Amino acid sequence: MNNNTKLSKILTIAGSDSGGGAGIQADIKTITALGGYASTVITAITAQNTLGVTDVINLPIKIIENQFSAIANDIGIDAIKIGMLSNNKTINLIKNKLKSLKTNIPIVLDPVMVAKGGHKLLLPGAEQILVKELIPICTIITPNIPEAELITKKTIKTVKDMEIAGKIILKMGIKNVLMKGGHLDHNTLTDVLLSDNKITHIKTKKINTKNTHGTGCTLSSAIACSLGQRISLNEAVSRAHKYVNHAIRYAPNIGKGNGPLNHLINI
Repeated sequence: MNNNTKLSKILTIAGSDSGGGAGIQADIKTITALGGYASTVITAITAQNTLGVTDVINLPIKIIENQFSAIANDIGIDAIKIGMLSNNKTINLIKNKLKSLKTNIPIVLDPVMVAKGGHKLLLPGAEQILVKELIPICTIITPNIPEAELITKKTIKTVKDMEIAGKIILKMGIKNVLMKGGHLDHNTLTDVLLSDNKITHIKTKKINTKNTHGTGCTLSSAIACSLGQRISLNEAVSRAHKYVNHAIRYAPNIGKGNGPLNHLINI
């Protein structure tokens, strides 16, 4: 076990999932499992379970701001994961808070737009604010195919389409894009990491299961944890991919719908 004084401090900025499978709850479990120390800025509270989201309340801007300041002024931050930012005011606030940080901290942006069950988590019009204001100041963005289609306005049906969309996102001012291919109807799951002129395919056999709730949150917070531990981006993505694959494979089969992962699995 790591000495507590050497724990990397990972801040997750996201919504709360009452079902425990995604959002802040998944992030805390993931960061802890991978040897980091998790702190949080909660942006919204959802009422949800494995069957879907039944209600959402966005927290007041002042409490979101005060949470961020409390962490930055005392605990410190080695890396940041950003998840659910549901409206323009929250996006602009987080942008300003990130710009106020004096050090070059790795920032992983998971552009959460729609919940697994189809509930929209980003208000209309906020997508373009997220693209314009947040993407250029982050280290890497991790969109799934529906999110990438919203961001790029392009239809994605193949791995080649993923590469094309990823290049479009790179032109929006970010240096690294991880295109997640889980929505493609293939037996092999292919994620595509684009960095400058380099394209890397990360392939695994797709696991046929309903227990995939929170995979995006888990993957992005795993990447953030590794970056906070000063692991290279390629190795961080590879480690996160392996962790999520194992967490899905050994999922606890909880709930009647899309079940959560096993975040405490060893890799």
